[in-house]
Amino acid sequence: MKIAEIFYSVQGEGALVGVPSIFIRTSGCNLRCSWCDTPYTSWNPEGDEMSIEAILQRSAGYGAAKHVVLTGGEPMIAPGLADLSQRLRDQGLHITIETAGTVYLPDVACDLMSISPKLSNSTPEGPFRRQHERLRQQPDVLRKLMALCDYQLKFVITGREDMAELLGLVAELGAPAEKVVLMPEGISSEVLNERGAPVAEICKEHGYRFSPRLHVHLYGNKRGV
Repeated sequence: MKIAEIFYSVQGEGALVGVPSIFIRTSGCNLRCSWCDTPYTSWNPEGDEMSIEAILQRSAGYGAAKHVVLTGGEPMIAPGLADLSQRLRDQGLHITIETAGTVYLPDVACDLMSISPKLSNSTPEGPFRRQHERLRQQPDVLRKLMALCDYQLKFVITGREDMAELLGLVAELGAPAEKVVLMPEGISSEVLNERGAPVAEICKEHGYRFSPRLHVHLYGNKRGV
């Protein structure tokens, strides 16, 4: 499978924020978010073709890690992902899969399905607009992923203008408030700090979890962190 990067860092988002984790980032995506922070896996996919054995050998170098994150791009479209996830489980690792929730893969091994449904604030202008808008929300797929294992619904929001769409989807899915995570959109500490407090107030109103982007605050918006 095509791999953009493998690195060891701390989880920066969601319920496991701060947990040391191996990140295996596949390259390739079926969406094109306007604010994508990893364009080298979507708009301009980069990376090397690696066998599952090579990926496992690389990840084994981080001996202290008990958690692994399969991310992208969109990892659920990566050939061999199910086999890779099963091999990682055999090693006793806790597995998080970070996905936009547009593709269902029934045979993956996963402990936390970190689903990030894309709101209309993600839709780009230009030639990818139609494909992105058609694929970005798949309620039937979301329900299947939610039933597969423990999950979180992690939304990127820019402000209150996104809430009507978000609340409608959460209600349609029947997701409890404790499974919903809100995260401000931004790729710099300055923007995240500016938008963070208003998003936190929205979380307080609805009983949702607030997530920072810890890796951005710690290391900046760059690869391998």
